[in-house]
Amino acid sequence: MSEATEQLTPWLGDTEMTAWRAYIVGSALLEHRLNRELQLTHGLSIADYEIMISLSEAPDMQMRMSELANGIAHSKSRMSHQIRRLEKEGLVRRQECPEDGRGVLAVLTEDGLAKLREAAPSHVKGVREHIIDLLDDDEKKTLTAVFTRLTDHLRSLD
Repeated sequence: MSEATEQLTPWLGDTEMTAWRAYIVGSALLEHRLNRELQLTHGLSIADYEIMISLSEAPDMQMRMSELANGIAHSKSRMSHQIRRLEKEGLVRRQECPEDGRGVLAVLTEDGLAKLREAAPSHVKGVREHIIDLLDDDEKKTLTAVFTRLTDHLRSLD
């Protein structure tokens, strides 16, 4: 690296580096733990769960694939792969969008809704145990503010 590049780069200070590394390791460990718990107890990945939750909250338990991908920050190809897997298990089905023949809807099936209802209590228990109950009310508000700002910023770049 050239000396000019080093002088122009605003390197992270000790506090910033500690915060960044805590976020990277903590978020990876949290996602791994929650994913593992869902896999072991319900045969679902955390990505499957997020798709199914989003569909369950949508009108008629259906969403355009592109909206679903955007809502949970998946690429269209990753979303298509996940939906294909969920379709094979009978948890989700695809159908043409009635308003737009080119659009495709992902629809949560009755079996999918039953699987979600079965998995939700243990997933929520894990979320509580591994993050929510570790924070006081002010920390929860701060976490919400930080990640809302981060999400808004990153979505504005697209």
